[in-house]
Amino acid sequence: MGRAPGGRYELDARAMSTLLASDLHLDGTLPDAIAQFESFLSGPAREVEALYILGDLFESWVGDDDDDPDRARVCAALRALSRAGVACHVCHGNRDFLLATGFEERTGCRILADPTIVERYGERVLLTHGDALCVDDTAYQRLRSMVRTTAWQRRFLRLPLATRRLLADAARAGSRSHTGLMAPAIMDANQTAIVNVLRACQVRTMVHGHTHRPAFHEFTVDGVPARRLVLGAWYEHGSYLRWDARGFESVAVVRGTAS
Repeated sequence: MGRAPGGRYELDARAMSTLLASDLHLDGTLPDAIAQFESFLSGPAREVEALYILGDLFESWVGDDDDDPDRARVCAALRALSRAGVACHVCHGNRDFLLATGFEERTGCRILADPTIVERYGERVLLTHGDALCVDDTAYQRLRSMVRTTAWQRRFLRLPLATRRLLADAARAGSRSHTGLMAPAIMDANQTAIVNVLRACQVRTMVHGHTHRPAFHEFTVDGVPARRLVLGAWYEHGSYLRWDARGFESVAVVRGTAS
């Protein structure tokens, strides 16, 4: 904290900005993406007050007892960031909805409810992974409703770790097949669902991921300007959002490092 003219103190830079990312899908099959994320956490993420990861941090997560070394690397990097004083928040995605208290203990991150309203820099913003908005994909919504129940998760977590990994691999293959058969519009967030959520939560800005279609959408809700900011997938689009008093800015991630 530095001294400003007139005897007042300048605000620490960490109190001035927040970063948001989504859909990193980190996995041992993409070691460059893990290295890129580690570089991001030790670089730009160290200079802000908070980091929000809006789902699918991992390509899969079969329970907090997962001892996979590549996932352990990611957890260690997040722990280092949280110990450096940056508040780290992670939202469940459709690939890692089994993140729980064990993950929080390993990383120092806080798991967010989905959706969550965050107020910073004089603005209230709704944060969500975004999969619940894709209501036109009825097959996926049925699956989502089932696997998010406590009963289903308890049964799954009782299975041996090796079995859970095999089932997760099969689920990923099924997801790729399902995605390939669906029309793009069905896989996207539904505008009526978006408006209903904004109206119910009494906010006018939403940030989400999941669809892998980065964009800034502007529209109106009940005659009032509103916007939906969509985060891109880390390995496809390589970007994150910086949020400060000036608003939101998309920042590109350079391969192998972060700018």
